[in-house]
Amino acid sequence: MGKVTVCVAVIGGVAVCAAAALVVRHRMRVSNPCVDIVKELEEKCATPVSKLKQIADAMTVEMHAGLASEGGSKLKMLISYVDNLPTGDEEGVYYALDLGGTNFRVLRVQLGGKSGIESQEFAEVSIPPQLMVGTPEALFDYIAAELAKFVSEESEKFRLLPGRQRELGFTFSFPVLQLSIDSGTLIRWTKGFSIEEMVGKDVVAELTKAMERKGVDMRVSALVNDTVGTLAGGRYDNKDVFIAVILGTGSNAAYVERAQAIPKWHGPHPKSGEMVINMEWGNFRSSHLPLTEYDTTLDAESLNPGEQIFEKMISGMYLGELLRRVLYRMADEAALFGDTVPPKLKTQFIIRTPEMSAMHHDTSADLKVVGNTLKDVLEIPDTPLSTRKIVVEICNIIATRGARLAAAGILGILKKTGRDTVKDGETPTTVIAMDGGLYEHYTEYQHCLENTLNELVGGELAKHIKLIHSNDGSGIGAALLAASHSQYI
Repeated sequence: MGKVTVCVAVIGGVAVCAAAALVVRHRMRVSNPCVDIVKELEEKCATPVSKLKQIADAMTVEMHAGLASEGGSKLKMLISYVDNLPTGDEEGVYYALDLGGTNFRVLRVQLGGKSGIESQEFAEVSIPPQLMVGTPEALFDYIAAELAKFVSEESEKFRLLPGRQRELGFTFSFPVLQLSIDSGTLIRWTKGFSIEEMVGKDVVAELTKAMERKGVDMRVSALVNDTVGTLAGGRYDNKDVFIAVILGTGSNAAYVERAQAIPKWHGPHPKSGEMVINMEWGNFRSSHLPLTEYDTTLDAESLNPGEQIFEKMISGMYLGELLRRVLYRMADEAALFGDTVPPKLKTQFIIRTPEMSAMHHDTSADLKVVGNTLKDVLEIPDTPLSTRKIVVEICNIIATRGARLAAAGILGILKKTGRDTVKDGETPTTVIAMDGGLYEHYTEYQHCLENTLNELVGGELAKHIKLIHSNDGSGIGAALLAASHSQYI
């Protein structure tokens, strides 16, 4: 077989993904069954511009439906109650609590107005396993005690004026029904937590009671989602940030919407006229998505079948597992690794996306990183170069599809907010705050996403759309939202 140029073929002959250049350099001479499976995968994962624009349009339609009524769309389009994003003028000391897994962080950020963030400090604490399945009081008392310790150790320069209360942004990365900027009830636990009596309770109220028990004089000013925090952090640095996207283990997006464009909002319109919407876009699905048999079986065998379909195609949790499923089929049907299927290849999620990324980025002549990864992770020794080239090929197909779908999702938001066109002779500048390990560390994925978005919006508009890396939305972003929603403003 001659050279296989995956990214070029996938997008109909327009080479926008840098990854293609890497693949072109590798020539594969393999048996026909392998060729057939790769070709079939390539065809089913194809994302030509016409398809991406259909997906973007479908995203826009679902956004409208989700804003119209609760349950009106697979997209939850959650009202965040954040109607004041940071301006960059905020001053003072603010705190953040980031609870989203088996560790939590407490942060202190000193804001100096126009001079920006003057100092930041944090402490990271592990949560004992028994507290993850204990009582609400035990968990929040433990957290409040660590907050008390963090405050007690701070220097004199952070002491507040008499009569002034410390203010905290609380990032709580579990499903919550938000009731206001500073209240929300837990819908369900995830990530190994299981405290049943907490379900349906206000998480801010529970934390506040625990802080009172531990003598911490602190008020929760904002209960936030990490994606909304990323938007806040991005806006603090750049007034043109209107969208935030997280591409990490999971994926989500948030953006600034006109309050008048939210039919399901029944409260008084905010003075700003705007509201940040937490899309929960991982749950998007459309008949236009290029699903394969590997996606279908992955979803069916997952903990949440039928849910988070978009996330399962684009995020770091799943890309490596999709690669494993393709390799398993090739080992089983085309003897890719010899006469028997390597036992380790049968283990779900044994290939993580960082390992897939390392193989995809291997530029050595003998693809040494690929060989070592197959040996170390799957215990497949001495793979020939032709086999390693196939592995890189499959990495490229899966990553390219994911990156291009993420770009289509962003285009959908641009369309919904009217930022995909020139208005009255003026082109609005839109900056998109990006965060997450997948975007930050998987360079080929990042470049393909950026190139695809430029391709979708066109040359002139592309000059006015920028992607920036906005780090630590769940920490600094939460502290900034505590500042912008301070009781003392």
